[in-house]
Amino acid sequence: MNSVFPASSLAKACDSDMPNDLCLANAQIVLPDQVLAGSVIIEKGVIAGIEEGDQVADGAIDCAGDFVLPGLVELHTDNVERHIEPRPEVDWPHVPALIAHDAELASTGITTVFDAMRVGSIHSGKGRYIDYARTLANELLAARAKGLFKISHFLHLRAEICSETLLDELAAFGPDDRVGIVSLMDHTPGQRQFRDLAALKTYIAKKRGMTDSEFAAHVEKLLRLQKRYGARHETGAVTEAGRLGAVLASHDDTTSAHVAMSAQNGVGFAEFPTTIEAAQACRAHGIAVMMGAPNLIRGGSHSGNVAAEELARSDMLDIVSSDYVPSALLLSAFHLADVWNDLPRAIATVTTNPAKAAHLKDRGALEVGLRGDVLRVRKTGRTPLLRGVWSQGNKVA
Repeated sequence: MNSVFPASSLAKACDSDMPNDLCLANAQIVLPDQVLAGSVIIEKGVIAGIEEGDQVADGAIDCAGDFVLPGLVELHTDNVERHIEPRPEVDWPHVPALIAHDAELASTGITTVFDAMRVGSIHSGKGRYIDYARTLANELLAARAKGLFKISHFLHLRAEICSETLLDELAAFGPDDRVGIVSLMDHTPGQRQFRDLAALKTYIAKKRGMTDSEFAAHVEKLLRLQKRYGARHETGAVTEAGRLGAVLASHDDTTSAHVAMSAQNGVGFAEFPTTIEAAQACRAHGIAVMMGAPNLIRGGSHSGNVAAEELARSDMLDIVSSDYVPSALLLSAFHLADVWNDLPRAIATVTTNPAKAAHLKDRGALEVGLRGDVLRVRKTGRTPLLRGVWSQGNKVA
């Protein structure tokens, strides 16, 4: 029997009455480099030991051969926006919305989330985007301080560089906010994610109910904004990310020139590059590539961009984000395990790799000394069934 934790201590952990002490036994433990049959022991919210063997000590949870893996780390989700605005122009009370968002993520196995909030407003027409991030961040940080959440929340500011107010909105944040990520967004029609104007029109018309003439006016306005603000605001957002101590991400890089600029800006990871050319350039510059789980599960991008699985099969996929479907994150990891025939590598795309990209050193893997964020998963056919979620040893789903 191999152990990194004395057997007597194993029994002590399993018999403990501490609320965040936990022993998951008789499990298939997904470690960074192998799957090990054994037990995971958590004491006072931290992984205290991993022991090989199928024994089930008194007080332990018998996992009956289920997988035990790290809690999922989500770097970019639009889910919080869906909760605060469940329908266009419907402003839902924010604190209940945040609590519901938190509970939903916990129920899908996400134990760490960077909540994406747009900074950069457009104040006219049906395509308007109103400043909300500072107020919502205040409410989120207050709820976190009061212990209202089941899982761990950080801020991710989506900097829309082609807007009138981006730099003013960024200036409202400071180092005390512990902003984790600033991503550089440019949703100007005709390039990056929305090279296909027909796809953009379908998306916007359904979301905002625009007529043809309203859509045309919206496109014209965005083009004017890019011309006026794009370059200056990109430079300003990079500076602000440095002031905030945040990791910088690019978004929807399409060409090698886009990636070269991202590298010059100090980008750490690329969110959803839209072409193979961009992904290859990211590899050349040492920039991690993140793709969306819905793209992976559906077999392609809803915007007509490169398929995530194509990048995976070409060894150009490092991180997966749930994007707009929280439950897709765990499903995508097991899908990648089939693509690569390598479960630890697949699980790393939703745990170890995003934690590393966000500079989180205390989570993302099942290792002694890291946070006790763990999942119990049973695979039924090709579908992972979540059987339990623990955050710092406390069961949250």
